[in-house]
This record gives sequence, structure tokens and C-alpha cells, in this order.
Amino acid sequence: MVIHIVQPGETINSISEYYKIPVDRLILENGITNPGNLAVGQTIVIVQPETLYTVQAGDTLESIAKQHGTTPMELLRNNPYLSDRESLYVGESIVIRYQTNKSRTIATSGYIFPFVDKSVFKKTLPFLSYLTIFNYRATSEGEIISSADDTELIQLAKTYGTAPMMFVSTMTGEGIISREVSFKILSDPSVQDRLIENALQILKTKGFNGINIYTESINYDNLNIFAEFLERAAAKFHAEGFRVLITITPATNINTPNISFEKIDYSKLVEFVDGILLSSYDWARTYSYPNAIFPVNVLRELLDYMVSIIPPEKLLLGVTALGYDWTLPYVPGATEATLISYNSAVQIAAENNIPIQFNEAAQSPYFYYMDVDGNLHVIWTKDARSFDARARLVEEYGLQGLSFWTVMKFDAQMWFVINTQYYIQKF
Repeated sequence: MVIHIVQPGETINSISEYYKIPVDRLILENGITNPGNLAVGQTIVIVQPETLYTVQAGDTLESIAKQHGTTPMELLRNNPYLSDRESLYVGESIVIRYQTNKSRTIATSGYIFPFVDKSVFKKTLPFLSYLTIFNYRATSEGEIISSADDTELIQLAKTYGTAPMMFVSTMTGEGIISREVSFKILSDPSVQDRLIENALQILKTKGFNGINIYTESINYDNLNIFAEFLERAAAKFHAEGFRVLITITPATNINTPNISFEKIDYSKLVEFVDGILLSSYDWARTYSYPNAIFPVNVLRELLDYMVSIIPPEKLLLGVTALGYDWTLPYVPGATEATLISYNSAVQIAAENNIPIQFNEAAQSPYFYYMDVDGNLHVIWTKDARSFDARARLVEEYGLQGLSFWTVMKFDAQMWFVINTQYYIQKF
């Protein structure tokens, strides 16, 4: 894999000619939306196909996979656009294998909401081991409320070999965690029993493969009581054959230029679960200090601590494709950033003829620009280098895999990078 950084004067055609890869394939594989006006500093992933196949009459994904000793899921990962289609087109060329050195299989987990676009969903499923559906809220009485019918999503996930996971939190309909409800559950064994039984009923009825439990802000005061609850809950879920994951948000200080986190002893939780998803939504909050989201230098500090207390094969590192656009000057608690995709950020840079810069420590691209009203902005986002650096941490630390928040949109370049490095665990 080569990550090409667009230089002044380069065009999609000149890059295509240099690497001997058709323009259409460069655009398709990288999800490029600005091929006629590339931005300086924009990334384009280059991976040469090892085996191409021309579709013949009567071919199916299954027959092609069998013919070439691979799987339909691998073909879909190599050609994601096929997920949008009912059939193959005679004469079209598809990638059977790329020239990569994949030697390891990892687990991947993605979060979605029930209103996900089905075409995005189908494109993403081949890349996922676990699918966590953000749909269930626990009450102070141990009841569980769902926001939408997720039956179709669960069944579709299973057809792709992806394990659907029930996500349970105390998050309100407005997206705010209720700490009062969390405290009530953790402090009352009878409420816990009711919650566990209700979760078991949903798991069995809906056909989930397991549960993903989330409690915000685990700290020194509540760690032990959460561990006691988790031990009781996991024992019952495991006895029924369900997997148990937990999502942890490391306590962080995001209101300064230098992000820091508290060293909580999460080892008290590890023996009860099949995986721990390290996610930090605070690092991607719209009111946070303008900075890289999930900077690699901070992730290393976090992982150095985590693997010292937890077996690394239990950990899934959180990754987000989100970018943020801040209006400057930044005023803590008042300046609100807006979400922005990488392609949208690249479009702004290209239209304003602004080179995209790159922070090596954070492994994240950024740039400043002026809007039409004369306001100064800064954008921090993710590109192929960002995803590559984070993906390599899995191998370096021996982690179980990666967890993505969220997969409501399909990021072609992100998945292209992941697909060049790892095979994906399927169930």
C-alpha cells in the first residue's frame, strides 16, 4: 500500500498515469468526490490488484469466490460497490485479490442507529465482526425501552456473518446519559436482576449474539460496584451462550490543548467479558478544545497503560472518521464546532486553494480557512495516514481489533486502508 499525498500541480489523471491504475478505480476505491479539483495534501491510497476477474454470464459472487479460493465476504470487501447491486454485470472487472501482506485476522465492531441507510449498512457489514445497535435504554426500575424496530437489521447482519449486539445504556431520548438511573441500577440488586432478565428476554426474542453494556464515567468511586454488577450479569449472559462486550469511555480532560486521562484500574472488569471497547466520545464533542480527534500520541499513552493491566487480546481500540470545524477564536463552553466529513473538508481546502497540513504526533490532517463572512476557522479531520497509523496500533500492541464510532456513513478510504492490512473475523 502506498499513501500518495497530492502535490501542487497534480491531477487525478497524472496520478493515474504514474501508478498505472485507471482513474475510475482510484476514484471508486478512495471515495473521491473532487476528482476534477484535488486539494494539495489530500491522500489517495494506492494498492495494485494482484488478481482481476472479468465477470462471465451466469457468474455469482459465490461461484467466483469458490473458483478463486476465497470468500464472498472478501470479494465484497475488495469491491464494496457490489453491495448496492442485485446482480453482477457481464464484462465488468472485479478485484479478487490485492497485492497485500495480510497475515492476521482481527475483530471489528461498529455502532449504528436503527435509522441507518440500508445501502450504507450493506456496504459496511462485510467489514464488521460485531454490529452494535444503539437502540435500548435502561430505566431506574430495570425496564428496557427500545426506540425502533431493529429486527431487519439483526437478521441482515447475520446473513453477512456479523454478530449483532444489543447495546444497553442509560442514555435518554435526547442523547444524555442519566447518572441518576445508572446509580439506581448499580445500587439496587433487585433492579439489576430485573434488568438482566429483561435483557435476556430481548436477546433471545430478537436473535442477538450478545450484549454491549455501557456505563459512562467509570471512576474510582463506582468501579467496584460496576464490577460486581458486571460479574453477576455476565455470568447469566454467558450461561445462555451470549457474548458480553463493554464500552469504556476513559475519563478525560478535554478543555485544554493537551488531552489527559485518569488511570482507572479497569483490570477489575476484564475477567467477566469477551471484549472491552475503548471509546471516548468526549474527544469528539462539539464543545471541546480544537484538536485532533483521538490523537495517536495520546492513544499510545492510553494503550501503554491499558495493556499493562489488561490482556491486549481483550481490547478493541476506538476509531472515528469524524472531523470537526471550529470557528476561531475558541471560547471554552461557548464555541461550538460542527461535524464535517473528510471529503467535505477536502472540498473546502480545494475550493479555497489551501494546502492541507498534517500533525505528525497526532497523525491527523488540519488546516485553517476564512469563511465568506471573514471568520477564521480550523478543521481537524482524518485521512488515510490517520487510519493507517491507528490500524497499525492493533498489530503493535497485539489488540483484539478496532471499534468504529459510528458506521452510519461509509468511508471508502478508511475501509480500504483497513482491508489492506487485516482479514476480518466473521461468525
